[in-house]
Amino acid sequence: MKNSRREFIKKSSAATLGISALGSAAFSAKSYARIIGANERLNVAIAGLGRRVGAFYEPISLPSSNVNLLYLCDVMTSQMDRTAKAFSERVDYQPKLEKNILKVLEDNELDVLINATPDHWHAPGTWLALEQGKHVYVEKPCSHNPYEGEVLMALQKKYGKVVQMGNQQRSAPESVEIIKAIHDGAIGKAYKAVAFYSNRRGEVVNQTKAPVPEGLDWDMFQGPAPRREYTNDTWNYNWHWYGWDYGTAETGNNATHELDVARWALQVEYPEKVQVSAAKNHFLDDGWTMYDTMEASFMFGDNKVIQWDGKSRNGYNTYGSDRGTIIYGSEGTVFVNRGGYKHYDRDGNLVKDSKSAGNEAGTQLGGGGDMSTLHVVNFFNAIRGTEAQNSNIEDGAISTLLCHLANISYRVDEDLICDPSNGHIQNSKKGKELWTRNYEKGWEAPKI
Repeated sequence: MKNSRREFIKKSSAATLGISALGSAAFSAKSYARIIGANERLNVAIAGLGRRVGAFYEPISLPSSNVNLLYLCDVMTSQMDRTAKAFSERVDYQPKLEKNILKVLEDNELDVLINATPDHWHAPGTWLALEQGKHVYVEKPCSHNPYEGEVLMALQKKYGKVVQMGNQQRSAPESVEIIKAIHDGAIGKAYKAVAFYSNRRGEVVNQTKAPVPEGLDWDMFQGPAPRREYTNDTWNYNWHWYGWDYGTAETGNNATHELDVARWALQVEYPEKVQVSAAKNHFLDDGWTMYDTMEASFMFGDNKVIQWDGKSRNGYNTYGSDRGTIIYGSEGTVFVNRGGYKHYDRDGNLVKDSKSAGNEAGTQLGGGGDMSTLHVVNFFNAIRGTEAQNSNIEDGAISTLLCHLANISYRVDEDLICDPSNGHIQNSKKGKELWTRNYEKGWEAPKI
């Protein structure tokens, strides 16, 4: 089968809600319990069953979520089998297993796609789902390049579906509380935010041509990316660091979270200028092909600035934590991360220390926790119209754009001057060329 977006769109029809109205006599007691409230039940598929899938075990298995896991989808057979086993301990039915996301999206009974695929699949998987009438929860970063973020915002408006990025700190009670307090003047005028991340990632192997791992659909893994031969250790996680075909470097991988909190706190959207200093400073001869250390500054109107301090392979906690955001105001300062927040007055005295009771991971690979559960449940409830979205796709796309602009500045080795109304690069010809990417024929992004 040729995995072509065009072929898929031609043969697919609009999605409809497909839930049977059979009576209770047709089901066992356990099955009947799943039918109660069927008019509001959501049929869900998860595509991408790697390290992040653990974040979805709890929100999907909660009875109050009232969802049916219709599909588990991954390009690697072993990941489908592992995840099916994990879910069998949490739900009393078996989801369908399918390698091909295009076949999953053809199912008219499907209401929701949870898109936890690699970065280069985030936007294409989302727009394919939107074109088929599905709601989408897409992991961060929501796009692989700036144009894809524009596509998602436009298609969300066109199709009217709920699209939410996995910027789960937007659903953390302590973060919501302190950001509201900042907006209400708790630290005066908030003018600067420092977002940071420190991890101890180790050496990665150099790429060499290798056989495709058993059970992997390499063609489908590549999806919208231009085709190339398989190289060892690419598919599992190192695609993050092996060039720009699939990943968005550490800034797209993790700065997405803290830059989102910083932008949320300062109430800013598109920057006027972006300056970056970045380099590969560790394990200089290994297979990591991009920077592992970055400092970036984003300048906004009204003299507001966001700074990013990202260290992928140096575990020194410069700010006393492995990740977080510091917000400076005219009358005080706030430190906030996944563990809660600390509010200081202008003299540096602690005003309030609010610790989270949650268990969301910091710099550990994958996982999930209370914060992710709250964010996914918020997404489900937003679909039903019983709760306002904590973060719509516009929030996600604009925060992700900051990551893309930092990456572009690094790649072209130029400061960027941007249009503050939409973030478009105004000064760099080479930078403008990286606003989108080259796609495999048949997988091109929609025109907007």
